[in-house]
Amino acid sequence: MNRPSGLSWNLLSTFGLGYRRPASGTWGSLPPILVVAIMLSLGFGPGTAPWMFYPVLVVMIVIFSAACVHWGDEAEAKWGHDPSEVVADETAGQSIALLAFPAGAVADPRIAIVLLLAAFFAFRLFDISKLPPANALQRLPGGWGVLLDDWAAGMYAGIVVAVLGLILLS
Repeated sequence: MNRPSGLSWNLLSTFGLGYRRPASGTWGSLPPILVVAIMLSLGFGPGTAPWMFYPVLVVMIVIFSAACVHWGDEAEAKWGHDPSEVVADETAGQSIALLAFPAGAVADPRIAIVLLLAAFFAFRLFDISKLPPANALQRLPGGWGVLLDDWAAGMYAGIVVAVLGLILLS
């Protein structure tokens, strides 16, 4: 497989995860889950250290979204529409879902793990199923088409995380 190098390709493939088979999108969804799991284990949760928790996620959203928009046309010219090698969109979308992680979940590691798993699986489900408007957003040309369906999936998954968090924490 021809693997381009350079910053653009490293960001678009989330540092090579887009070349992993099978299910490159699943691989691209893992880094935000791992980053949040590490932050939670170190005590940097949304309730204990919001000054760190939210900015880390926002930085991931901005960097990987910008990569999709800026270099998405180039990636599509090389590999076709919404190529599987590009997983920066999954990294950004999964980060959006994790913005809804409830602060109270940190008090019980079991709830935190359940919510991390729920965020991951809900995001993957919504990313694959392309519920409206994600299905229409994916048809946009270039990097925006690569990215916006994953933002929608991230928002749907964030709702699942928030609602499940309310149920588990009540």
